[in-house]
This record gives sequence, C-alpha cells and structure tokens, in this order.
Amino acid sequence: MSRLPAAEWTQRRDLAALVAALGADNLRWVGGAVRDTLLGYPVKDIDAATTLRPEQVVELCAAAGIRTVPTGIAHGTVTAILPGGNVEVTTLRRDVSTDGRRATVAFADDWRDDAARRDFTINALYAHPVTREIADFFGGQDDLSARRVRFIGDARQRIAEDHLRILRYFRFQARFGGMLDGEAEAACRDLAATLKGLSRERVAMELLGLLALPDPAPTVERMQRLGVLPVVLPEADASTLPALVAHEQRLGIAPNPLRRMAALLPADPALAEKVAARLKLSAAQKKHLALCAGREDDDAADPRALAYRIGMDAARDRVLLAGGDPVALDGWAIPELPLKGGEIVARGVSAGPQVARTLRAVEARWVAEGFPDRARVEEMLAEELRAKELP
Repeated sequence: MSRLPAAEWTQRRDLAALVAALGADNLRWVGGAVRDTLLGYPVKDIDAATTLRPEQVVELCAAAGIRTVPTGIAHGTVTAILPGGNVEVTTLRRDVSTDGRRATVAFADDWRDDAARRDFTINALYAHPVTREIADFFGGQDDLSARRVRFIGDARQRIAEDHLRILRYFRFQARFGGMLDGEAEAACRDLAATLKGLSRERVAMELLGLLALPDPAPTVERMQRLGVLPVVLPEADASTLPALVAHEQRLGIAPNPLRRMAALLPADPALAEKVAARLKLSAAQKKHLALCAGREDDDAADPRALAYRIGMDAARDRVLLAGGDPVALDGWAIPELPLKGGEIVARGVSAGPQVARTLRAVEARWVAEGFPDRARVEEMLAEELRAKELP
C-alpha cells in the first residue's frame, strides 16, 4: 500500500492534537490535501473524513480544548479551529437522493461508501493521519500519474447527481489534466443543458476559478466546441483568450479571471454589465468588467492617461487586453490636478459653466503633457484665460 509523503503540513502539532482528540482510526485526511501532496503541489486547505457523528466530533474536540464551529452540521461538517489553519471534519456520508442541484445524504460507516459519492477519482483518496497509508478505492493514484480527470463510476450518473460537476470537470482538467477522458467529455457535452438549472453564483464561482488558472485557454476552447460554454456564457468567444494568456506569460503577469472574462466578451460595457448581473458578480466586479469591456485599440498608447481616467486596476487590464505592457504604471500613483475652480474664479472668471470648461481644458492639457508640475499648470491656465480674452 502506498503512503502519503511526509509533507510539512502532515507534521503540524495542531493536527496531531486533533487526531489525538478524535482517534487516529476514526479519521482520514481526504481530498485536495492528499491529491496535491501526491502531486508535489502546495497545500492550502485540509479536509478530514471521520466515522464519528458531528456531535461526537464537537464533544471530543471540546474535551481536548479545540474550538469548533458547526459550519454544516446538518450535512455532517464541523470546522475545527486550529492555530495552523482550520480543518473541516465531515462525517462519512452516502447519497440518499439527488436532483442535480443538491443531495440528501445519510451518515455512513464505510470509507468506500463515502468515496463513492465524490466526483472524481483523484478527489477520493484517503490518508491515515499517523501511518499516512493511502486508501484508493477507484484508481485515483493511477489517474494522477496519467494526469487524467475521471469521474467515479458512470460519468452521466455523477453529473445527474450534481450538474455543477460539468464545470468542475473542466476546471480540474485545466489544472491537473493532460490525458482527456472520452467518457467524461461525452457526458459533459450531452448533459450541458442541465447547467441552466444551477444558481448563477455557483456557475460564476466555477468560471472564475477556471479562468484564474495559469492557462485555461485550451480548456475554454474545448468547452465551446462541446457546447458547454455557450450554455453558461453564450456571449463568449473562446478564440480570443489564447493571445491574452500568452501575452500575460511573456510579461510575467499573474492571471486575473475578470480580465480574462473581459477578453472572452465583446468590447461592449452594457453587455458586460448584463453578464455580470446575470452571474451575480459583486458591484466591484461588475464595474471592473464593464470598464475592461470599454477597451479601445489605443489603450496601450498612454497607460498613465488611461489610469487617470478609469483607475489603476482597470487601466492595467485594458493595456494588457490591447497587447501592451503596463510597466509604466509600476510604482506610479495617480496624481491629483493641482488646480481648483476657486483659483480660476480668483483670476476674474465668473463662477459657473465657464469655470468648469476652463478647468477641463487645463486638465486635458495636463494629462496630455504627462502630468507636469504646478508651475506648468499655472502657465496652462494663463494661456487658456488669454485665449478666452481674444476677440
């Protein structure tokens, strides 16, 4: 039997305390922490499965001085609050009924039953917390070696249980995959229409998670060919993404999922706002996506002027979308025009529209000249006022 490598997280004292509290034979590390450790990836979140009922987990943790939060106690999940990072502890479960959006579950006593209700073989790997021996019921380790994302059992049945697994498949395939699984791809294609019944928040979460990966472009293009992308983002054109991803990689720019979503959409701010509303993105995300959708071909010509108009973050993304380099924005802060309307009034201009027009004229020149100092702004103001005095 194979063993989980002795990664740094497996040596944590607070995890050892949790194991001691619940009993090593009652607990297994499961899912992403096991998978990513086997791949040599950094581990962010640690999940545990247990044969104990939720109330037993709470009681035993309390006795050991470990605080818990009942984050999903009705479904068997208790979060143990630990110094090195919280751990979700979930009682073994089996599905009683599913409707494609949510499942009714019952607690189980068999590790294999718990594994059978998971989505992919690479997510159904369990490691003993002391011996680190791995329980692999469905060939997940072989699939990891082959870089293959494969549903547990019948792909169509797994998708029928939870339609979101279609999008999870493509996200996992983009992150871990190399070898395509024909059964999985065909099932996702044939059942793509079932995605229409999902909450938009869940769809958005998966889309943004996919677009945040280092290179999702080949996967997104395949989603379009298979008819999956048109169901969840019908406005998208997947052919526009590879150029942006390649450009980001050349410049060493970190992925930004909203920038990449903007690349998939037409340059139409109103449409971008409609998409953001449909996906129930936050107000800040909606604004950013719309600003990116207002892109123009010459956005890379003067990044600082663009940043002054629309803000630093949106300007960086617009420059990248235009194929430019936002290096001019590094270490630069957006300045404030060193001129107020009251100063124009003090020069003899009557308060009202003329002040605003003069201020805008000076500001336009100030931006065009690269934000010169106060002395130059005063010269510009004098020139504008003299020009207005001419017959």
